[in-house]
Amino acid sequence: MLIPLLIFLFGLVGAWIVNYLSDVLPYHRKIVSPDCRICQAKLGWSYYLRLAPCPACGTKPTRRHWIIVIVLPILAVLLYYYPAPSLGKAGGVLWLIYFALIVVIDLEHRLILHPVSLAGAGLGLLFGVRAHGLLDTLIGGAAGFIIMLVFYYLGELFIRFLSKRRGEEIQEVALGFGDVNLSGVMGLLLGWPGVIAGMVLTILLGGLISGLFMLGQVLQRKYHAFQALPYGPFIVLSTLTLLIFAGKIN
Repeated sequence: MLIPLLIFLFGLVGAWIVNYLSDVLPYHRKIVSPDCRICQAKLGWSYYLRLAPCPACGTKPTRRHWIIVIVLPILAVLLYYYPAPSLGKAGGVLWLIYFALIVVIDLEHRLILHPVSLAGAGLGLLFGVRAHGLLDTLIGGAAGFIIMLVFYYLGELFIRFLSKRRGEEIQEVALGFGDVNLSGVMGLLLGWPGVIAGMVLTILLGGLISGLFMLGQVLQRKYHAFQALPYGPFIVLSTLTLLIFAGKIN
């Protein structure tokens, strides 16, 4: 019972870190003392331990705070006992925390921050070399970055074409440059040629889930053109799926 408890506690610490960084990085781009999202009063570091309402205005933690605190430790225990072969037990839990941060910030702010991507690239290089060797890791990272970069520029050209055709500027974009960086991280982790499977799965998941989302919007009569979903969660889901279920990809 001691090991599951320790892993659960480690996952709980990871959940606090994810909640904290998700609250401060999109606004401040650096490590600062957390503040209330409504009144900007300083909350103190213990806020993420207690998840109590803001002492100044009474604003309660969001649903996301509680979901992360409940779900992440449980997933950490599961990943410890059913690890991804190329990550190992501790590595799987570490990447779970990293990917949770990516998903939360992207869902809430449509951002994948460059410092977070750089940290992922460092970790991806470390784990990728151990699993695939240096050359396949570097080729995988470059391939993931370049392939998504091509899609990024194609998306920009398509939006410009539609804006000119419609005579109005379209603000929504299918991909951001953070998605390009994250695809490079995926490539480092999956190596070459595993990154190709990762890109294909990402596109399939993105298309399927986006289609279901659009169908739901149409049925609720809320649909309007050019509704874009964050793409980072699809990249994360594809990477984790291949790492966990496909094992080491060469």
